[in-house]
Amino acid sequence: MQNPFDGKEIWFLTGSQGLYGEDVLAQVAQQSQAVAAALDAAPDVPVRIVWKPVLTDSDAIRRAVLDAGADDACLGVVAWMHTFSPAKMWIRGLDVLTKPLLQLHTQANVELPWSTIDMDFMNLNQAAHGDREFGYILSRMDVPRKVVAGHTTDPRVQQQVGTWVRAAAGRAAMGAMRLARFGDNMRNVAVTEGDKTEAEVRFGVSVNTWGVNDLVAAVDAASDADVDALVAEYEDLYDVVPELRRDGDRHESLRYGARIELGLRSFLEGGGFTAFTTNFEDLGGLRQLPGLAVQRLMADGYGFGAEGDWKTAVLVRTAKVMGHGLPGGASLMEDYTYDLTPGSELILGAHMLEICPTLTTGRPRLEIHPLGIGDREDPVRLVFEADAGPGVVVALSDMRDRFRLVANEVDVVAAPQSLPRLPVAHAVWSPKPDFATSASGWLLAGAAHHTVMSTAVGVEAFEDLARMTRTELVTIDADSTRRGVENELRWNAVYRRVADGI
Repeated sequence: MQNPFDGKEIWFLTGSQGLYGEDVLAQVAQQSQAVAAALDAAPDVPVRIVWKPVLTDSDAIRRAVLDAGADDACLGVVAWMHTFSPAKMWIRGLDVLTKPLLQLHTQANVELPWSTIDMDFMNLNQAAHGDREFGYILSRMDVPRKVVAGHTTDPRVQQQVGTWVRAAAGRAAMGAMRLARFGDNMRNVAVTEGDKTEAEVRFGVSVNTWGVNDLVAAVDAASDADVDALVAEYEDLYDVVPELRRDGDRHESLRYGARIELGLRSFLEGGGFTAFTTNFEDLGGLRQLPGLAVQRLMADGYGFGAEGDWKTAVLVRTAKVMGHGLPGGASLMEDYTYDLTPGSELILGAHMLEICPTLTTGRPRLEIHPLGIGDREDPVRLVFEADAGPGVVVALSDMRDRFRLVANEVDVVAAPQSLPRLPVAHAVWSPKPDFATSASGWLLAGAAHHTVMSTAVGVEAFEDLARMTRTELVTIDADSTRRGVENELRWNAVYRRVADGI
């Protein structure tokens, strides 16, 4: 996956006013550069923080915001009112704001120099005053933003800013995303449907369909030499079962799996696609349902949704971008079946083939098994269990008048017993706050059975993303109750109808 943070930056905007005079403004500039530099150096912040000259009037503010909006390298803006910056100066700028905004509520010093404080110090260091003025105009104009409060040397502050930066990168990836659907969605399934036009309006993603046989042509065009090289790579990276090895009686199945990967990769790269879907009901001339190829493309950063589920493909790609460089991964996931032992309920998640190996640090096994669906040859696939640790599962549903994100915090755990006969990659998790509350809330929210599971970024990144895209988000976490989720859904319904117009 190409590093989504390369060449990207966040602009640091500092508010003040001319009333204080040039000497004070020089100090403001010096101190705000130090604050921006602290964020730029923070290990949790994955892109450059670029300081911009202090803003003291409406024209300069509007120009800075317009320039940020026009610069493709700029993912968003951090705004800090070092002194008092009268908020009416910001109205024209905020009116043309198109990039995500973080309101940083900080100050230059950590501790107060109690014994030497005079009015000069008070006039210079009054972010407590200025940020409240700025917060008022943001709320009055209904500008979505994240608020982070605390000193920039605080690791908590740096982590919150870094998460917001990752969400801004995810939002930018959504806006540039081209998604290829090979065939339509699974017949008669409701939740995988959705308004693709509204998705482009809301998120920027372009979702279109290509015939499966267009893909078949690319698969058939793969050269034997490229297939040889890819099969050698498989044998180096994975524990390949004997029957698929070069002297095995099913080696040709592995070679065809390699052809699918080469064809898919060529098609996606040639079209500038970063996400895609397949559908086992529409395979055209493909001899196998793509399994191994999909898993490896997801591991390289592509978004994927099974059975034509383009909304989940969008989420997977976005989660890949947000979590780039962090431990863990992101994958298509599906709630498959339960262990309902009272007090220790677990969810077993999997799919027919397509779980991303970024969910494990172990060495996957490369196997071949029958697939009693799709009416094709037995497909090859990677088999493994997801690593234990914290995670989140997130679904995107089309609720007719809006899109809804539903996120459930989970603990991924080791399976209580081995699964020697399960021929697919899988994850086992305990949902928060407990199974009954989680499942009830999920069903009440109408959340999809396909999700993205992320073990790299948590729910905070999706909260930031939802705020940036003005998308409803329902979170089920350790503090959730069934009544609370149900009430939140009711309140959300009223809010969305008022905010978006009845």
